Amino acid sequence: MFEKVKELLEESLQIDVSEISMKSELVGDLGINSLELADLILSCEEKFDIEINDEDIHKFVTVGDVVNYLSEVLGE
Repeated sequence: MFEKVKELLEESLQIDVSEISMKSELVGDLGINSLELADLILSCEEKFDIEINDEDIHKFVTVGDVVNYLSEVLGE
């Protein structure tokens, strides 16, 4: 799942995959703004055919948070 999230970050936000780790903070380390976070959420929803609740989005602080959330929702 981590590799899939890295691909999404690279494809949708042009983030260098060498900068991405599970501990990378989306805003602090990767410089993602609120619009880019919305794009990432939409990309995740499309790629994995899921719906991410608005109240869950605030839990996404690090790349690991996104990976863990998707793994949990998708049962992987």
